[in-house]
Amino acid sequence: MKLTDKISFVLLTILVYSHTTAQSPEQKGLEVAEKAIKADEGFVSSEVELKMILRNKQGQESERFLENKTFELTEDGDKSMVVFNSPKDVKGTATLTFTHKVGSDDQWLYLPSIKRVKRISSSNKSGPFMGSEFAYEDLSSDEVEKYTYKYVEESTVNGDPVAVVEQYPVDPKSGYKKRVAFYNLDKDYRMEKIEFYDRKGAKLKTLTYSGYKKYLSKHWRADKFYMVNHQTGKETELYFSNYSFKTGLAESDFSQNALIRASR
Repeated sequence: MKLTDKISFVLLTILVYSHTTAQSPEQKGLEVAEKAIKADEGFVSSEVELKMILRNKQGQESERFLENKTFELTEDGDKSMVVFNSPKDVKGTATLTFTHKVGSDDQWLYLPSIKRVKRISSSNKSGPFMGSEFAYEDLSSDEVEKYTYKYVEESTVNGDPVAVVEQYPVDPKSGYKKRVAFYNLDKDYRMEKIEFYDRKGAKLKTLTYSGYKKYLSKHWRADKFYMVNHQTGKETELYFSNYSFKTGLAESDFSQNALIRASR
């Protein structure tokens, strides 16, 4: 074989190999999401105290105090419970969420005023959670199967490199057309920011994470979530404190009966 033919053959082989191994934006976006989920596996269970600040367009504020418990599952989505401790008008109100990798999540709301557990229908998941700028569907754990993905670009947030990935909800009853997620490439793919777009494609909300700390030498947790609604001007801040992990919680601690007991 002539030298020129050898060079041509090598170049052709490189081109063919590059073509067959190059990832599509969809594949690359999925890979980033999978790495983020994998990086946080193994916390088993967690408990944390929260302060919620609701702020209207005029800047008026109200505070609520609550606690959240989460039980990690790998064969399906996580289970979580939120219980409000104060003020008096919401004390004892509690929410139970069973996230599912496939299909609609199961959610229940306990209202102490009527002493009843109400199931939250799939069509109401996009509604506001307890008057905040978080929707009920925002309470679900992030599972890879809940979205399809498209890698957009590499950018920066607070000086750190991030992968910008569009996420399209699989659930047709989601209140969002898409989310745009910013994964930190230097810090175990932790989430730095999420932009939410409504069903018409207009920018609806932005959630920003800050005050990150690493627990158990692996699990990144932010001590502040800041959600702003661009369409209404309302804001919700969540402050997290006293995180604990592997707390001995069992799956049986996440049931409708447990929801009622926790609210007392």
